[in-house]
Amino acid sequence: MQKLISAKEAASMVIDGMTVMVGGFLGCGSPETLISEIIKNGVKDLHLILNDTAFPDRGTGPLVVAKTASKVTASHIGTNPETIRQMVEGEIDVELVPQGTLAERIRCTGAGLGGVLTKTGIGTEVENSKQKIEVNKEVFLLETPISADIALIKAKKADRRGNLVYRLTARNFNPIMALAAKTVIAEIEEIVEVGELSPDEVITPHTFVHYLVKAGEGK
Repeated sequence: MQKLISAKEAASMVIDGMTVMVGGFLGCGSPETLISEIIKNGVKDLHLILNDTAFPDRGTGPLVVAKTASKVTASHIGTNPETIRQMVEGEIDVELVPQGTLAERIRCTGAGLGGVLTKTGIGTEVENSKQKIEVNKEVFLLETPISADIALIKAKKADRRGNLVYRLTARNFNPIMALAAKTVIAEIEEIVEVGELSPDEVITPHTFVHYLVKAGEGK
């Protein structure tokens, strides 16, 4: 299977109404080439699952500015005033999830778990409508897995089979999102031949990656 495709081909796989995970942390490690192409296509009504909505002009933020989403699930939105405006005006539904809980809910899907127990959110609005479970006389919230139709992630390097290497903190949510979607598209800064990567470097094995896109394509 030919994994290396154009950004345009990749973006065409994202259609109205999909649930889409997008990697990155305040713009660091976000697949901005893919994001740009998706915006060009005028996609609407997405459910975006993100750590944050970054800034209006970079990271995942432009997806919100372009009004591609009807819902956002994220750990915070405070650095993007447009997300806040759309939420206040009722233009977008925002589900705020504590950052660690968000990561664990995504990881649960890849690990085949039915959920994770956490004390985070007990006694706050977070616990509303959630199941509580008592373990050893302590009460926990049951947080259920999150999955997506497509995950758009970013890596520093990949071989042509799709084994991925990340750079420092740009790794962030990308590896766990690669485990939690039906289709995984990785934007790559450098593509090398099979055998050039040390096994010790590889964080996301090629079996989880369906397509590769070269970063900066079209710029």
